[in-house]
Amino acid sequence: MIRRAFEAAALLLLLGGAAVAEENDYPTNARVDYVIGCMAANGQSREAMNRCACSVDTLASILPYERYVAAETILSMRQGVGQSASLFRNTPQYDDTIAELRRAQAEAEVRCFK
Repeated sequence: MIRRAFEAAALLLLLGGAAVAEENDYPTNARVDYVIGCMAANGQSREAMNRCACSVDTLASILPYERYVAAETILSMRQGVGQSASLFRNTPQYDDTIAELRRAQAEAEVRCFK
């Protein structure tokens, strides 16, 4: 069941995301990865897949891929320990990058999950 949902999500992104792909630079594998993670958090249903696909499309329309990757990297590094992780937690510029991602995610939430 889960595998079928993932396959359906990938197919939806490949077919339905073609028009959106022209408007932004998110690669298909990044979109699929986002949808899989989103579905893990929101249920393995067709409705969740549709909402998650909407969410990544919305995110991509607001936030360029390069900034999305930067924000996700900062979030990942902040989970670590030691001096390197501390650097990522204590740099105001990084806070701005995370805030930009959070605003785009909030908009996606409003558009796709309400």
